[in-house]
Parts: sequence; C-alpha cells; structure tokens
Amino acid sequence: MKTIPAIVTLSALALAACAQPALTIYNQDFAVVRDTVPLDLQAGANAVRYAGATAQVEPDSVILRDPAGKHSLQILEQNYRNDPVSEPLLLSLFEGKAIDFENVRLKDNTQTRELIPGKIIRSGYVPGGEALSPIIEVNGKLQFTLPGNPLFPDLGDDTILKPAFNWLLQSDSPGKFDAEVGYVTGGFTWNATYNLVSPEKGDFADLVAWITMKNDSGKTFENATVKLMAGDVNKIPEPRMYNRALKSRMAFAMSDASAAAPAVTEKAFDEFHLYSIARPTTLHDHETKQVEFAHAEKMYAPTIYVYDGAEGFGFYGLNYDEGFGRSQNKKVLVQREFVNAETNQLGIALPAGKLRFYRRDAGGQLQFVGENTIDHTPRNETVRVTTGNAFDLVGERKQTSFHVDTGDKRMDESFEIKLRNRKKDAPVVIRVVEHLYRWSNWEITKHSDDFQKKDAQTIEFRIPVQPDEERTVTYSVHYSW
Repeated sequence: MKTIPAIVTLSALALAACAQPALTIYNQDFAVVRDTVPLDLQAGANAVRYAGATAQVEPDSVILRDPAGKHSLQILEQNYRNDPVSEPLLLSLFEGKAIDFENVRLKDNTQTRELIPGKIIRSGYVPGGEALSPIIEVNGKLQFTLPGNPLFPDLGDDTILKPAFNWLLQSDSPGKFDAEVGYVTGGFTWNATYNLVSPEKGDFADLVAWITMKNDSGKTFENATVKLMAGDVNKIPEPRMYNRALKSRMAFAMSDASAAAPAVTEKAFDEFHLYSIARPTTLHDHETKQVEFAHAEKMYAPTIYVYDGAEGFGFYGLNYDEGFGRSQNKKVLVQREFVNAETNQLGIALPAGKLRFYRRDAGGQLQFVGENTIDHTPRNETVRVTTGNAFDLVGERKQTSFHVDTGDKRMDESFEIKLRNRKKDAPVVIRVVEHLYRWSNWEITKHSDDFQKKDAQTIEFRIPVQPDEERTVTYSVHYSW
C-alpha cells in the first residue's frame, strides 16, 4: 500500500518570501489572482495545505503549475475549507457537552470573576443560514442566552483557523521549486471617476480621472502588481458556498502577468481594455485605494443647450390621436460634450464611470454644477452627458394645427416652439429636437429655420438666442401611408 508523505504546510513566513502576487481586477466585482507557492515534493502523491487564498475564491477555478516547466503537476484531489473557527462554530462542536462560561461582575467598585458551568443543548450555529438562539442548560434549567463568555477547553475536532485548500498533488519527480497558483475570486471592485473643472466662463476645461480599487476579499496583498480590465466580460454569477466543500476541478485561463509600464498605461486586450498600475502596491483587506490615471488640460468641452419639448415620444406605429401632439415640458437641458481624441488632450480608452462637473466662480472657488455617468468610450469617440436644466432658458411648444384624412391616408400637423433667453449677457444656441413619431413616411412642408435630419424620426433646429430675446420656430409636417 502506497503511503502519502506528511502534509507540507505553506506558512505565512514562507509565502512572504515568495515573488510578488499579481492581480487583474475586473469592473464586474471579481478578480484573477496569481501567486507563488513554494513546494517541496516527492515523486508520487503529496498532501499539501495552502492557506494563502482569499475568503471568496472560486475553488473550481484553481490552476497550479510549474512556471519553469520542469515539473509536471496534477491535482488528484482538492478540498476547500471556508469555515474558519469562530465562537458559534465552536459552540456547535461542543453541543451536548458542558463547558465553563465566564461572567465578570462589578460589585462595590470591584470586578469579580465567576465561572458558570453550562451544557450546550443547541449552539444556534447554522452554516450558510441565519443563526438561531443558543440553548444552554444551567443548574438543570434551560436558557436562550449564553450565561457568560464561553471558555472552550480546546479548538475541538476538525476546525481550521483560516480558509484553506488541501491538495493531493501528483508529481512526476521530486523537487523543490516555486509553483504558480491562479484563481478567480470575488471581493474586488474597481471603477473610474472623472472630475471636469471649467473656468468661470468659456468652453475649455481640465479633466482629472481616478481609478478606485476596493479589496473585500478577506486577504491583504503585499506589493502586488495590479492590472484592471475594462469591458463587458461575460461572467456567470457564482452562488455563495458556505459548506466545507469540496471539489477538484480546474478551468480558467489566466492573462499574462508581465511587468507594468513606468506609468498607468492602457492597451487593448482581446475585446477589452487593460490598465496597468505603474508600480507594485499593497491592497489591504477592507481597503479602498485611488490612483490617478489620466490628466488633460485645456480640453475643449463646450456647453450644449437642448430643448426637447416632446421628450419621450417615439414611433410605435401609426398614430393619429390629436392629443399626442401636445407637450408641457419647458425645461432646457444643459449638456457638456468633448471628443476623446489626442487632438483634444485625451485619446485613451475611457472606462465607464461617474463624471463630475465643477466651475470656478468669480472668486476662483470651485462650485459643483452637476454629475452623470459615461459608458465605456473608445478613443476618437464623443462623450456627451446631461448636467442639469438651465435656470434662465425657457422653451414652450404647442400644436397649432392638426388634420387627418383616413380616406386619403394623409395627416398634416404644425407646431410652434418659443425659446426665451433670460441671461443678462450671454447669447446661447439652443438645439430644438423634434420627434416625428406619427408614421414612418413624413415630409417637412414648411419651416421657419433650417434643420438637420438626425435619424429616421428626428429633426433638430439650432437656434441662436440673444440675451432677453425670444425666438419662435415653426414647422409643418405631412404624413402619408
């Protein structure tokens, strides 16, 4: 009968001496971890205990290999334990047994220590579920609270101090070497945030972009090489696993862990974008860390005013209900727009995130003027976001005529849009958006101003309005079917 050598324990001290860990964090709340595991194996089967993984590791994503390619490794069996010792767990291990409970009382300004023997009838510990009230027998009577701080005689059987893998490794030859372990884990998030700062007047602005990383994985990573993956990677949600499992499957391809460039850099990777943090950094458990990754000065980001008096109207089929032409919306949207190009001081792929807008007042102080979110934006694409509604700009839209002839299959409709600029000294250009939603075949028969056809159902007028001026835009549309 073949015997299995004694378990090789990978201590924290040994792991600290290993090479730097590497992380690739995805903006979908998971990460790929690559770490180094020192192994001293005999030829044949070896029992190895590895306690260096996170508390949210996906056990069946583990890959273990010799990066030098000198040893052939096979995980014959893998057992993952994620029930580290705790008071409720120890109570469950001593169910049916009597232990001492310590109760400290204050009497006459003096603390007295009392030991109360009690038998654990029910611990209340429910793996993966909501805990129940414990039941303790004290002096022949049952109570649903602990009579004091439990004092356990030992750790009990079958307990662990931290989550751990127990591997049965098959090695083709004996040897001492550093293996690479990789796995997928939850507990990591990252996102991008952008701050756009404008002077008191003008259409130029400075942009500062931050990456925020958060580690809630249950493990601290010292001097880790960190990369961030941006994009919509297909990932099947993993159910939370509370049992002491379990499995011995391996299936995940890890990305390259080469050294990062001297600054935060971005490059295309597969169908996504990969950002490399300049130098190794330490990510403590339950820590949030920010790194600046982009800075643009004097970027052209003009303010755009949009009046959409029939916002929300769309083409859903033939519609000759007269009432649908009426609108009460008077708000004029304020938007900012900039081109993500090298000619505009940018030109890198921008990951999705929150974009905050600031403007300096006459005294030079920053004032917050709105925020919104942007989607993943490739280089040379335009970003346009709404920051709020204009205070001093007003729009009014009304239907001035409507006629439908179902026999001749025709319909005619006219509108009047009034625009008022109540700013004291600032002329503006308001983009008037109109939705031709009644039918797919339409023709503008009259119009007071030039317009652009934006798509099959939308036109846009660009109307300059001087301070304290009111402009009126009119048009008629003919539908046929």
